[in-house]
Amino acid sequence: MCTVCGCGEGETTIEGHSHSHEHSHDHDHDHDHDHSHSHDHSHSHDHDHEHHDYGQGAAHAHAPGMSQSRMVQIETDILGKNNEYAALNRRWFAEHHVLTLNLVSSPGSGKTTLLTRSIDDLKDDLNVSVIEGDQQTANDAERIRETGVKALQINTGKGCHLDAHMIGHALESLQPEDKGVLFIENVGNLVCPAAFDLGEAHKVAILSVTEGEDKPLKYPDMFHAADIMLLNKIDLLPYLNFDVEKCIEYARRVNPGIKILQVSATTGEGMDLWYQWIKTTQQLSLIG
Repeated sequence: MCTVCGCGEGETTIEGHSHSHEHSHDHDHDHDHDHSHSHDHSHSHDHDHEHHDYGQGAAHAHAPGMSQSRMVQIETDILGKNNEYAALNRRWFAEHHVLTLNLVSSPGSGKTTLLTRSIDDLKDDLNVSVIEGDQQTANDAERIRETGVKALQINTGKGCHLDAHMIGHALESLQPEDKGVLFIENVGNLVCPAAFDLGEAHKVAILSVTEGEDKPLKYPDMFHAADIMLLNKIDLLPYLNFDVEKCIEYARRVNPGIKILQVSATTGEGMDLWYQWIKTTQQLSLIG
């Protein structure tokens, strides 16, 4: 069991890889296979690691028969190892000028619909590729591939989030184009993905108006970790009792610097501002 988030052990499968990956988080990652995407994955990790701060605090799961100090140590080891892989991913993205966006949300937020519309509208201007994360099925990856862009599926089994090691392996097969944009659609979950850095440039939190305006207060770590929030399905506002101003207030109470855009992936309302943000951010990544 993953003591950070409580997800059970299970096999992770990545398209393009003949071997599977155990989602126990308790292995030392001393794999003897080659990483061809130039991550320089010797896994010795003798470089210095930048400290990353995700949200208001750690998940602190509880396991019967295990002391709290032992739990904290395991949690620290897991996140520390993940951050090592995230740093390697981030270096690869920087070297290849790939803007990487980690899309996070609850199930049912309209994340995949928003992503497919974004791809359709951006693919003529940007080199787009996608890593899809789900517990089971390749339905979303197939849906993305129908848009004509490269997509790769990661199935996490019982795992409730993607981690940086999975992303590193996925890059071997996907090979995103230089100076492009990589969307990572994380497993639908507003808790666990907040703690796991994938090496992305930005976390993008997607919240729909059908979920309730207090979500940022209920899941503060995620909205604290996100740089931008897309308030989706605004075309449904006339039919719902949803207070947009309160939602924005709550999000900024958790994260005063968060950028908030109101959009509808169905009607296209507000999507141009989202595209403008992506293109501007991508241009800045080329300069950096």
